[in-house]
Amino acid sequence: MTDAVSGGIDGAVSDNQHPVGAPDQDGIPAGPLRRGWTTGSCAAAAAKAAYAALLTGEFPDPVEIPLPRGGRAGFSLAETRLEDDRASAGIVKDAGDDPDVTHGALVIATIRALPAGSGLRFKAGAGVGTVTRPGLALPPGEPAINPVPRAMISAALAEVSDGALDLEVEIAIPGGEKLAERTLNGRLGIIGGLSVLGTTGIVIPFSCSAWIHSIHRGIDVARATGLAHVAGSTGSTSEAAVKALYELPDPALLEMGDFVGGMLKYLKAHPVDRVTIAGGIGKMAKLGQGLLDLHSKRGSVDLDHLAQLAVNVGGSTALADRIKTANVAAEAFTLATGEGVDLGKAIAEAALTTAAKAVAGAPIQLDVVVFDRQGRLVGRAG
Repeated sequence: MTDAVSGGIDGAVSDNQHPVGAPDQDGIPAGPLRRGWTTGSCAAAAAKAAYAALLTGEFPDPVEIPLPRGGRAGFSLAETRLEDDRASAGIVKDAGDDPDVTHGALVIATIRALPAGSGLRFKAGAGVGTVTRPGLALPPGEPAINPVPRAMISAALAEVSDGALDLEVEIAIPGGEKLAERTLNGRLGIIGGLSVLGTTGIVIPFSCSAWIHSIHRGIDVARATGLAHVAGSTGSTSEAAVKALYELPDPALLEMGDFVGGMLKYLKAHPVDRVTIAGGIGKMAKLGQGLLDLHSKRGSVDLDHLAQLAVNVGGSTALADRIKTANVAAEAFTLATGEGVDLGKAIAEAALTTAAKAVAGAPIQLDVVVFDRQGRLVGRAG
């Protein structure tokens, strides 16, 4: 989900696990996994190298840049080109141990001088998308180079020259249009390629923040485009099922995964008229238990809780005992169905209770839909 080769060979000169002088972000220790660099960091370093060559005829290699939260990072250049009126430099992105779709991608910055007073202008090169919908940090028509990477590029360029930055900065990521098919860019209205992302300059492996960030941007786009109904789903099966159930357009679909709490907390502050939560039996059972992070590391399905739900809707004590010894929630559901007990509805109602508490006070109409592994609707509440 991030904008998603090691060491000084193809990317950062310094050890990614401990970026040069950079503090741990948000108190998260580096641990055994290597950290990497965002596309914003790569773009800033490539832009600085290209601008230096345009001014002096020489490309600094390695090239260092300041990071947004302090410290510096160094990068080696993968390719260079110097012409009469422009210069280009390319850096291969190293995302460390994060499963980033842009790991190994070439990020190229081309710098061209503009007339005095023009200021800094950004341009989307091949493989970098363009914003087409309102609601994001950039207005429609702008290249998808986010505000922090723009600030990083500006700061890096300022280290090369004390004068005014009257420059065109074109960022390209060859093959980015194909890579973007594996991201949420199309759903967010970013067309033609990838976004140049990053708020710290550093990729933290398997960071939850990037996923939650994408959920928030999806909500922003839905609100800005006037959508009155959005649906957060835990996976591809529930997403396809809820889309068909309510005939929702793609921008209304939020890929919340396990982060139902991250979605609901943002919605409480940025409400949409109607919100549907869609998921499988196990995930919705955990939501009904009160869990807002549905990952297996945060908690497992409480079979005793499911057994009590079954009793609450007319199940026998014998059924409850069998549910308590089931292997998984799906088995518990099958046992209940076999005795004519509507456990799916009970799971949906419990999940709705938890979700409603998370958005209490916000003008939101909530509902929960539960699907089995084949995408069949097996529970509904709200």
